[in-house]
Amino acid sequence: MDSNRFLSSLAVMSSCMAVTSVRYNFSQHFAIPAQDAFAWSVDYQPDDLVLMGEKGKRKIEWISEDAVIVTDTVRINKESMTKARLVRIYPERLSWTNTHLSGPNKHSQFLYEILPDDKGGSRLNFTGLQLNYGRKKATKAETVRLAREYAVADSETWVRLAAAMENDLGHRS
Repeated sequence: MDSNRFLSSLAVMSSCMAVTSVRYNFSQHFAIPAQDAFAWSVDYQPDDLVLMGEKGKRKIEWISEDAVIVTDTVRINKESMTKARLVRIYPERLSWTNTHLSGPNKHSQFLYEILPDDKGGSRLNFTGLQLNYGRKKATKAETVRLAREYAVADSETWVRLAAAMENDLGHRS
């Protein structure tokens, strides 16, 4: 397919699809110093999905010392779904971004920041922008509901990850 036909096809597909931006956030406490929590969080491993309470496979491809492509293939309702994400790591800020390159929420982006607390622990501040594609744009009420659902689901994942982190690093809340 030549590039003009490809761009034309892409324009037709985009015009048939509505995109809803769902913004949400949450915070998760760690009984771990910020630097240690950050290092643990960006130490991607093939078995991370198990820690997150999911079944599937994870492929990790380091592009540079501060950029990695993480590809997860999980089963949802007997169907396989693959998501590839570019993770950009900012060690000087104890933060990283996660941008979906493929999958059902392509181009969604998430920001993770770990901040120290005054008791020797730390907290993760998470900010999400999930892009939902569909035939029509979600209403404001639907968007608010989705934001709550995503915040609950993602924060539950981070509760599990915090427990695994504290177990791995020998700390308890």
